[in-house]
Amino acid sequence: MADLETFETNISGLDCSECARHVRQAIEQLHGVRSAKLFVGSRKAVVQYDPALTDPAAIRMALKRAGYNTTGPLGENQDKRGIQNYSRRILGLLALVFGAVLCVVVLGEWLGLFRRITSLVPFWLGVTIVLLTGWPVLKNVLHSALRGRATPHTLMTMGLLAALVVGEWTTAAVIVFFMRVGDYAESFTTESARTAVNDLMQMAPQTARVERGGSEQEVAMDAVTPEDLVIVRPGEKIPVDGTVLEGHGTIDQAAITGESMPAEATAGSHVYAATIVQLGSLKIRPTRIGADSAFGRVVRMVEQAEANRAVVQRFADKFSGYFLPIVAAIALLTFILRRDPLSVAAVLVVACSCSIALATPIAMLASVGASAKRGLLIKGGKYIESLAKADVLLIDKTGTLTLGRPEITDIVPCGHLSADAILALAASVERYSEHPLAQALVAAARARNLRLFEASKFAAVPGKGVRATVEGAQVVVGSRQMLSLTDPVPPAQHLEALGKTLLYVERDGRLVGVLAAADTLREEVPTAIHRMRALGMRDIELLTGDHEQAAAALARQIGVAYRANLLPELKIAAVKEYQALGRVVVMVGDGVNDAPALAQADVGIAMGAAGTDIAIEASHIALMREDWGLIPEAFLTARRTMSVVKSNLVFTGIYNVVGLTLAALGFLPPILAAAAQSLPDLGILANSARLLRHQQTPPK
Repeated sequence: MADLETFETNISGLDCSECARHVRQAIEQLHGVRSAKLFVGSRKAVVQYDPALTDPAAIRMALKRAGYNTTGPLGENQDKRGIQNYSRRILGLLALVFGAVLCVVVLGEWLGLFRRITSLVPFWLGVTIVLLTGWPVLKNVLHSALRGRATPHTLMTMGLLAALVVGEWTTAAVIVFFMRVGDYAESFTTESARTAVNDLMQMAPQTARVERGGSEQEVAMDAVTPEDLVIVRPGEKIPVDGTVLEGHGTIDQAAITGESMPAEATAGSHVYAATIVQLGSLKIRPTRIGADSAFGRVVRMVEQAEANRAVVQRFADKFSGYFLPIVAAIALLTFILRRDPLSVAAVLVVACSCSIALATPIAMLASVGASAKRGLLIKGGKYIESLAKADVLLIDKTGTLTLGRPEITDIVPCGHLSADAILALAASVERYSEHPLAQALVAAARARNLRLFEASKFAAVPGKGVRATVEGAQVVVGSRQMLSLTDPVPPAQHLEALGKTLLYVERDGRLVGVLAAADTLREEVPTAIHRMRALGMRDIELLTGDHEQAAAALARQIGVAYRANLLPELKIAAVKEYQALGRVVVMVGDGVNDAPALAQADVGIAMGAAGTDIAIEASHIALMREDWGLIPEAFLTARRTMSVVKSNLVFTGIYNVVGLTLAALGFLPPILAAAAQSLPDLGILANSARLLRHQQTPPK
């Protein structure tokens, strides 16, 4: 089989999940298409196909036959699309103005005020007006009907035809008017929900200033290469992920990390695309460009979130498919029992199939987009649904609960030297070593502004420690084995029991002190764990490959259960163990060794979207900054979203039942039925818009 190729295209008019379902079906019917993903949030299709069996031209033709226009690969024909949208809006506005005037006349006629005016219009002219003003909608319904598919407007079109059959052209005209109003209301609803997604996409820089051949030039982003030197001045966006070679700057990184405080960047610092240099100038060597940058991955994950639909969303999509025959059966029963064509027309018109299809995706889209702006990348609606039901939280230790680097936590003098003197002596020996413990010693000494001495005759004993001559004295820094000690010294025994790593310092053969190092807990973790308990999390457990003492000490500190000495396969086993009991499991991790467990969990959360690629790809939610405060916020977001989804479905369900009942009993004439049909979309918009506001509930 030939290698598959990918074709991406924008699709105008892709505004609801029902539309996306029809488009996906049209594409997947092509021979050679392996998969088609439709993203309402960005009005985009991503198609994988076998180039030996089909091509992009055939895909575009299939879309055209389905009643949708493509605008080429992403970024192509933008000006033309803008002109088309502008023209369409003007024509639509004229139709709405005409419809509004007509509506006033018809309602007046219905109340007996304008009977003479409407009687002056010949029936054939009224029918012509209806067909002309409703043609954009009627054409799509006709296209779909010829292919055996129904659209959200199929029922209203049947009601419109029923009104014309019984000679009520004025009623048909009002139905057309509210069909157009409904289209605009639905478009407005979707646009409001996708605002956060669009805001993210528009943040991407379009050009970059590079230094080539000794001169500066501005080039398009797709022309930037890893060999270029990118120059960024104050107030400009950084166009690439890269390493700073020269300069010093203050950077607003909120777009990537969500942090409100600016970060300082100097030579050697790593910077991210779409962040803004507030002060200073930088010269940057690119490491990742365009879609491969941290920002590009953010946009891609937000776009593709729609592909992972929640169970409740799939239920709504399936129900929409059964809705038309159900309403048709009610209309037939109404005709049999009441013999009233206008009541039949009202039944067909008032049914709100589109609002049922919109109830879930609009809320999910609003939640995913708004969460991304707050630092939470959620890869799909089904993970929101799972997170809302989760009752088990499993956590990795190193780099997740802790900072992932050792720090000096305790200094125990064993002689006449002070703690600062012991630290300065040890750091002087280790100052040129690259070992993590050596770097921790030097960092601690510098934090205390201690003077370090030059060391000579440096020698390292692998796995044990180092020795050197400092100020004429022989100094040894290392483990008990390095100093031939059989037991920890009494003042330091409790530190070893806490799982800390001990470094013994000896000068001229005499023990002068003990230093304790540990991977320190992130300061926000205890509060976050407390909030998770307050949210009703039944089981929280630490899973780590670290030794028993370190795991036990950390677990006691934050009040959770633990399992130590775990290889990656044992972490997966722990996840499966809970899942076998019917529990919904969330796993939080950051490294390559966590990736299998992240993928196995019902919801995997990766710490830091700019961090480990493998963990991010395996996870279902990524945090754009390493802040544990985002984890309880993710749970709150999921629960709020599912609450909105359920209320949307209940609202539209009750609305349809009441509307169909009133129409079938003759209490709702077709004119009012047409007006009532457009209202649920606005209700769903108002309810889902609550997700665009940031709410954070403190623990009780």
